[in-house]
Amino acid sequence: MRMEAITWERLTEALAERVAAAETGRDGSPWQRIAIDGAPAASPGDLAARLAGALRLRGRRVCGVSAEGFLRPASLRYESGREDPDAYYEGRLDTGALWREVFGPLEPGGTGRVLPDLWDPETDRATRSPYTELPPGGVLVLHGPLLLGHWFPFDLTVHLRLSPGALERRTPAGERWTLPAFARYTDEVGPEETADVVVRVDDPRRPAWNGAGGRAAGPGTSHNHR
Repeated sequence: MRMEAITWERLTEALAERVAAAETGRDGSPWQRIAIDGAPAASPGDLAARLAGALRLRGRRVCGVSAEGFLRPASLRYESGREDPDAYYEGRLDTGALWREVFGPLEPGGTGRVLPDLWDPETDRATRSPYTELPPGGVLVLHGPLLLGHWFPFDLTVHLRLSPGALERRTPAGERWTLPAFARYTDEVGPEETADVVVRVDDPRRPAWNGAGGRAAGPGTSHNHR
């Protein structure tokens, strides 16, 4: 894959222009659904916040959602131990809740009434956050790790790529037990081949992306392999 150097500012503007140019989702939904996919070490929340800000400057309503707000309860996540990479890969994310509370309301004919988070992983309790009313033309920006491969109806997917060495260096020692989960994700889902836009972030000061060579999302484009 050919990668081109880019600044975070230019990347954000390019993504915002791509989103703003589309009036509807790929399935005809009046809302667009964007994924910023990446390991915690790649800081996907930072790019998500940048993109949300750029879209708001263009007059678009944005609902930012972190996948961390849709984790399963600790009793389920840690059922086979607190450092099980397979459980991290397979059972960490409450995909059913995301479908019910986030993606379902943004389907064609949906209500636009999105729950921004459901579960606080720190307290291991429900957040009780109020719903957000996203009007037609609004944009969902979901960020977090391991987002592809669930058949979520994303209209644009951005994958923040770290080489195995960079991922290991930038992952805190206490979290390195998760590394096999990301290796499995690469093997089974292939985010570099699946995502519309790939951004290499081995050196966060010097990102590079696949630019004009990125995949163009459109009818028939699938972001899901599982």
